[in-house]
Amino acid sequence: MTQVTGKVCVTGAGGYLGSWVVKHLLSNNYTVHGTVRQPGDAKYAHLNQLERASHNLQLFKADVLDYDSLCSAITGCTGVFHVASPVPSTIVPNPQEEVIEPAVKGTLTVLKACVESNVKRVVVVSSVTAVSLNPRWPVGQIKDEACWSDKEYCAATKNWYCLSKTEAESEAFEFAKKSGLDVVTVCPTLIWGPLLQSTINASSKVLINLLKGGLNSYLCFCTSTPT
Repeated sequence: MTQVTGKVCVTGAGGYLGSWVVKHLLSNNYTVHGTVRQPGDAKYAHLNQLERASHNLQLFKADVLDYDSLCSAITGCTGVFHVASPVPSTIVPNPQEEVIEPAVKGTLTVLKACVESNVKRVVVVSSVTAVSLNPRWPVGQIKDEACWSDKEYCAATKNWYCLSKTEAESEAFEFAKKSGLDVVTVCPTLIWGPLLQSTINASSKVLINLLKGGLNSYLCFCTSTPT
């Protein structure tokens, strides 16, 4: 029998990136706690069909704004991949409530649950949009850890997703500094590739729209709801 490597939690396990993270963890003999909105929903069936899922995967009904539900999923885990975050593909009527609050408060709620459960390390999935929207950054200068998207500029241009990821990542690092929790972040750009789930993700919609409508569809997405 293959020895289990450890136990980790993946928030937003049913999404495009979350599904692939779960798949790779299972393939490396980890026991995985995945958070989803409704574990019995057919759109999460692909997770239970992954190799080793029958023994090493447990899905939890959890909301990133619900501390107790997150604690249930994270308890006993040594590591957490915080992937869950709203990625709007259309204009949202209330960006503060629908995009920013779930991203920022959700991240802090996850981190608080990690402290409570003595998690050793948390990987927060941020975005290149937390880095790239800064009109005052010197032209030609490499963008590194010191470069952040300008929050005022994001708000003025109604780039709510960019604002949400910028605020969420900066708050995560502030929380880590005060709590001592080991937090690292990754800032992916558009994520394209084979789909594990039955639904199309926001990044894949960009490719589809690009094939249907040309470059303008891509540019429109980049200036409104990047992922």
